[in-house]
Amino acid sequence: MRIAPRPHRIGLAVAAVLAVAAVAAVPALASPAVAEDAPTFGSDWDDPRTADQPVARPDTDSCTVRIVDNEFRSFDTYRHDYAPPADCAGDWSKVVLTLHGAVAGRQYDRLGQIRLGGVPIFKTSTPEPSADGIEWTVEKDLTAYTDLLSRPGEVEMDLGNVINDTYTGVLDVQVDLTFYTTSARWPAPSRNPETVQALDAVTTGGGATTGSLTVPANTEKLVAEVYATGSGGGCEEFWYTAAPSTSPDDYWCKAEQGPWREVQVYVDGELAGIATPYPHIYTGGWSNPFLWYVLPAPRAFDIKPLEIDLTPFVGTLADGAAHEISVRVHGAEGDGWNAPVGLLSWQDEGSTRVTGAVTATTDTAPQVTNTTGTDGDMFTAHVDGSHSLSVTGYADTSHGRVTTTVERTVTETAQHWWSDGEYDDGEDLTFTDTGYVRTKAGSRAAEFDRWDYAYDLDGLIEITEAGDITTTMALVDHGEELTRTGARKGPWTDWTNRYEGSATWNYLVPREQRRSTGRSEHDFSTRSDQGCWHRVISTEAGLITGDRTGC
Repeated sequence: MRIAPRPHRIGLAVAAVLAVAAVAAVPALASPAVAEDAPTFGSDWDDPRTADQPVARPDTDSCTVRIVDNEFRSFDTYRHDYAPPADCAGDWSKVVLTLHGAVAGRQYDRLGQIRLGGVPIFKTSTPEPSADGIEWTVEKDLTAYTDLLSRPGEVEMDLGNVINDTYTGVLDVQVDLTFYTTSARWPAPSRNPETVQALDAVTTGGGATTGSLTVPANTEKLVAEVYATGSGGGCEEFWYTAAPSTSPDDYWCKAEQGPWREVQVYVDGELAGIATPYPHIYTGGWSNPFLWYVLPAPRAFDIKPLEIDLTPFVGTLADGAAHEISVRVHGAEGDGWNAPVGLLSWQDEGSTRVTGAVTATTDTAPQVTNTTGTDGDMFTAHVDGSHSLSVTGYADTSHGRVTTTVERTVTETAQHWWSDGEYDDGEDLTFTDTGYVRTKAGSRAAEFDRWDYAYDLDGLIEITEAGDITTTMALVDHGEELTRTGARKGPWTDWTNRYEGSATWNYLVPREQRRSTGRSEHDFSTRSDQGCWHRVISTEAGLITGDRTGC
């Protein structure tokens, strides 16, 4: 993944500037003037970190297995044989992945992913280093992958990197899996998927990932996990900033549908599920790595999969035959997306075969309107888009006929403006992704799993004739999830993941002469039926100035 200053036309000059940004439906932020006495970045800064809630770890016995230990210097895939820990055989209450990385010198941010037995289990991007070097740690709860982790397999990690006379940062990475045994307080999870598998005979191209899937014949629930990212340094890496093809100037990143993107999953050629892709910002993004040296944008280090419920199709999929599964990114142009997929399924222990059918599909098709024009000396582009999909199917199981409806609506609203040559470039953008899974079995009360996600971005890049680039950014990732059976409330959670920052640097002077300033804050809070978490971290010029925790 290459995220670095990119040539943009600025009048008659050529500047090194990255793509624009995105944001929620609020006025664009104004970038503050940089005071002469403002603290500046030195040759080193504090290690990267986030305010995210750490994974709760049981107080039981544990075993740790190292699955990656490598210095990434090229685009070669790292491979390692995996076996579950013999000293912690049996059920596990939790499994936690921990990545520790170190890098020094000069390097771009890089995109990495880990697969076990072909199944994607983790995706990440890396921080950009200081000359003196940094270290960082990321963790992820992998308990849902217990089926996969309980058998031997091959670990593969891709973390493409380039080492030469200019880019000297070697990515030294270790990844461990820690397995926690069970106890009365920490039993094995009761709702883990019983089968975790990859697609077979996978092909990619044209913005699609396609393969075949054969599920156990008694499958009664199926969920696809899609780790979708725009990547590669081209337009699709910054898809949420794209201008429509009808835009009246030569803006660097154009697409027929502007910034509209939507992840779609097809089963045997039939649209089966949709989701809003997350607008990831990596640590070189928005022309300004100084924004992200210590506090990355939300989800930059732990790229979470999109979960798309395919349960209405299990009655037809559980016939013992291979079926085609395809993941496409609607609105994308070219091959700028990476969307590996894993399939998690639950089986009906009381039967050897589940039968059924899809009974109803309601599809509004993507409704996308792009409007372009000018406002004074600014070019403008506005997009409004939405798409709703509802699929109902039934499965005849050992506990009767189970009918499942999955309904999902994705929307996008964006206002984008930029000056000739892109001296000024800003965007207000909001995505939403809402829906539910309704499960009904006989006379029992229906169970609803509801979600409501929203992603707001508000960003502005300003460039002066003297070569100063100021980027001001506000990001909010917030959502809630709730399970309800009839009138009875079940597990629930909500969260707000907020980032704000501003940074300035000059691209016309040599690196050693840059006077770079910046401030940032990461505020993460969450509540659930299990408790709460709240942490706020503040920085200035790469140093932590505040770090407080408490609900």
